[in-house]
Amino acid sequence: MRSVLLAACLLLPPPLALAEGAIDPARIVSAATGDWNKDDASDLVLLVAPTEGGDEDNAVYLYLTNDVGRLVLKSLIPGKVWGHFDFYGQAPSVNALPNGSIEITSHNDAIGRDRWEQKLTVAYRGSEFVVAGYTYSSYDTLNLDNTTQCDFNVLSGKGTANAKPIRAKGATVLLKDWSDEIGQRVCGAE
Repeated sequence: MRSVLLAACLLLPPPLALAEGAIDPARIVSAATGDWNKDDASDLVLLVAPTEGGDEDNAVYLYLTNDVGRLVLKSLIPGKVWGHFDFYGQAPSVNALPNGSIEITSHNDAIGRDRWEQKLTVAYRGSEFVVAGYTYSSYDTLNLDNTTQCDFNVLSGKGTANAKPIRAKGATVLLKDWSDEIGQRVCGAE
């Protein structure tokens, strides 16, 4: 599957080349296909590591299939997703959800005493990719009573944190404008 996605990426249309130059397939951390805009055509999301020596986070490339069946870059969001593909327990990933949304996962399962996982649910609404949901969990390996479990619907403002209801002002936040601090603040995990 990964080799098919990598081969497809090499054949991507010119807008990609104009956006950042050709993507070295070795920089593709994760990829998923799904129908983001509900037009019965397969779309693509790529999570791409920064160039070697770069210190920014991973970029998100979001493609939609046009009327003639060609993947067209809809959005390129550099430095958006934390994680290191070269380190065990820190590789980020993207997955297609059955409802046509995208799940972006980042985590630290290996280094330090603070272990955590964060999931963003991204939906295509009004010709834009927005953060619809935020899920965060963490635990301290030395203090097992220090845990956080939070699930928050960004659009409605409703959720739960450590099994208690939470409420915030619902908002439409574009993925390109999202900051992890938004969700962590609502979850009390700052």
